[in-house]
Amino acid sequence: MENNIIAKGVKYIGVDDLDLDLFEGQYAIPQGVSYNSYLIDDDKITIMDTVDERKTKEWLERLESELAGRKPSYLVVSHLEPDHASNVKRIMDMFPECVALCSAKAVPMMARFFGTSFGDRVKVVKEGDTISTGEHTLQFFMAPMVHWPEVMVTYEQSQKILFAADGFGKFGAFGVGGDWACEARRYYFNICGKYGASVQALLKKASGLDIAIICPLHGPVLHENLAYYINLYNTWSKYEAESKGVFVAYCSLHGNTETAALKLAEILQSTYGEKVVATDLRRCDMSEAIEDAFRYDRLVLAAPTYDAGVMPVMEDFINHLKAKAYQNRKVGFIENGSWAPVAGKKMREAMEAMKNMTIIEPIVTVESAMKEKTVEDLKVLAAALKD
Repeated sequence: MENNIIAKGVKYIGVDDLDLDLFEGQYAIPQGVSYNSYLIDDDKITIMDTVDERKTKEWLERLESELAGRKPSYLVVSHLEPDHASNVKRIMDMFPECVALCSAKAVPMMARFFGTSFGDRVKVVKEGDTISTGEHTLQFFMAPMVHWPEVMVTYEQSQKILFAADGFGKFGAFGVGGDWACEARRYYFNICGKYGASVQALLKKASGLDIAIICPLHGPVLHENLAYYINLYNTWSKYEAESKGVFVAYCSLHGNTETAALKLAEILQSTYGEKVVATDLRRCDMSEAIEDAFRYDRLVLAAPTYDAGVMPVMEDFINHLKAKAYQNRKVGFIENGSWAPVAGKKMREAMEAMKNMTIIEPIVTVESAMKEKTVEDLKVLAAALKD
């Protein structure tokens, strides 16, 4: 992409945020994040979304440089979340003749964010509506609950570009290389994971479009091998496992539960050649653990009993899974207890309440410390878990 040109008459004017440490106040972003904004340079100049307030100055400099004294006719508002819409009112104030294009559900949300819904300067677009800017034609498709109710995406017909809102986004600054799927997967399951049915509905709409480029609101513009990205989104949004493997999520008070969890991982690897990822919930980034739980087709939860329940970090992990609609997995359990172990029962009940879960019995119980019997029980569990 030379000189920020994406396609004929379409330019990238987004900015990177390398200073923010937590996205949405909870997800670690060691490689930063991009706030993507685009400009359609045509008879009617169109701004595709704004950026977070944190990067207003840098974004306005880029915008004004591209405008070179000209005035935009339209501002497309795909999504009202502040990392994309913080500058909506600023643009409307700077350019009194600019019209905002948005979904009907976005209008009352504008009033909540900005104290005004801009009256007749807002044009509500409906499913399939088109607007010509000159050589470009914008077509709008509603994408409610991907991942807010007012979201819409825009298809530019001449260059076959899908402006995908938060769809196909990823953590990391715009120019960060490496494997796209890693940070896109973590982004998807932690941001959009609950809304698989809504993502499926959007993918169905997108399947009827001839798409050559995908422009998300976070992460790189996608030009090549689009089937790869779309297929991953299809897998993720159907709550299907992306990879064969066992994710062992464990926590431990004094090290004994950890020893049992790692022993199970060893048995699965050495005896059955299984792909195993073992994660210490006490020390990992929770969003990474959620990503891996969704990535693999089997899960083992290992935790000690704590205050007649489950160690809090495991309880938190399970609550995150529930919030993101975790489903369609095979799950086994390891518990620990010195006088009244109940962690296994509590974890099993929580997972049984989720959709289409296959529960492996019996629960492996570590009685304070691992013994020969524990190892034999872990072998039974490993045999039940093997692919």
